[in-house]
Amino acid sequence: MDYDSAKEAFIQAWGTLGTSWGINKTMAQIFALLLITPEKLSVEDIMSELSISRGNASMNLRALMEWNLVEKTTKKGERKEFFHCERDVWALCRRVAEERKDREIKPILKVLNRVNMLEDDKSANTKEFKRVTRELMEVVNKTDQALTHFINSDRGLFRMILSLVKHKK
Repeated sequence: MDYDSAKEAFIQAWGTLGTSWGINKTMAQIFALLLITPEKLSVEDIMSELSISRGNASMNLRALMEWNLVEKTTKKGERKEFFHCERDVWALCRRVAEERKDREIKPILKVLNRVNMLEDDKSANTKEFKRVTRELMEVVNKTDQALTHFINSDRGLFRMILSLVKHKK
């Protein structure tokens, strides 16, 4: 397989994978392109490479910047803006975990804490509601703790944890 074919396959696969993570295909494809391209790219470069409109490129770059995955810079003497992402895949994974924790874990914990204050009226509905939300809170808290450990870990520590998990199987 040549470079262009491999690059196209990677970008397409990443776009498909992104949709299962809850982001749109183009956003994932732009990220994949930036991830594998050593130089900073302009909007025009991205538009050309992915055959997308300026509006689509701009909107998705803005979303990637909101996720703290892509940064915008300028070059001396250039009017264009250029975009790049972190090159360290482990650092990127930790950043995504941190964003997902902030966007998903923290809000649901807030809701679970609030609904767990439901007064117990001794009914079957209330009893079941409290049981389920208490168990959910336990799972979400454990997930939050695991993500915190991952976010604060370095590559070596995380590899060690993964090797321990492999040996338990």
